[in-house]
Amino acid sequence: MPEHAPTSIDKVAVLGAGTMGHGIAHVAALAGCSVVLYDVTDALAVEGIAKIRANMEKSVEKGKLDPVAMKRALAAIRASSDLEAAASGADLVIEAVPEKLDLKREIFGKLDRICPSGAILASNTSSLSLTKIAAATGRPDRVVGIHFFNPPHIMKLVEIVRADGTSDATAAAAVAVAERMGKQTIVVKDIPGFATSRLGVALGLEAMRMVEQGVASPEDIDKAMELGYGHPMGPLRVSDLVGLDIRLAIAEGLHRELGFEHFRPPEILRGKVEAGKLGRKSGEGFYAWPDRK
Repeated sequence: MPEHAPTSIDKVAVLGAGTMGHGIAHVAALAGCSVVLYDVTDALAVEGIAKIRANMEKSVEKGKLDPVAMKRALAAIRASSDLEAAASGADLVIEAVPEKLDLKREIFGKLDRICPSGAILASNTSSLSLTKIAAATGRPDRVVGIHFFNPPHIMKLVEIVRADGTSDATAAAAVAVAERMGKQTIVVKDIPGFATSRLGVALGLEAMRMVEQGVASPEDIDKAMELGYGHPMGPLRVSDLVGLDIRLAIAEGLHRELGFEHFRPPEILRGKVEAGKLGRKSGEGFYAWPDRK
């Protein structure tokens, strides 16, 4: 049925076993899907499954996950370093590789040749054009953004991004599978930064400019948003968790695409990235992260 999305999604391939990828595989398996977690080496894919197990065990210890459900979910996930074997039988492929347009287009071109004609091809990109990614395929109607938030097994929101050619059936299937994974969804148009990255980056960059100008400390700026506006986490701590290099790349893209001055990256951000102070993953950003925790 080339003009329609699958009526049910039972087999999911997740490409990339990093922070986002293994988290997406985690929630897909708990939702009852058969999951293949792919990465470029077996070791990376297996490491991703080990992280899934560790996160599930923590949830069991806290009484948030039934041990039987954990056992069933882990049994439903397998690792692979063979892209064709991972994706050839999938109803849904979710790409979670680094935020490089050329890389994603290359992968989607391969998926278009590998996957069944009715399979949905989704990207977890937080800011890149889904329409440009879809153009690398012969099935733009079945390409969609399914943007999870970090960490995917905890954060409740999923942003569904409709590329210019995304069909109603594909968008509806994306919403349905995200809700099956226990998420709440928003549906947005394919514009630079979508809704969440555009708003989050604007707030984060302004907070950085305030630090740069000596308005207040990072701790006090974050506290202002947490206690004054009810944000669960302040914009500078969020930026450290996301990665300052990723924030910089998204900001540069938004500034280039939209031309708005409030997306021009401040020098304090450029300086930290150049110094290798990328946030939690490097041990230091706007905060110190002992043992990266």
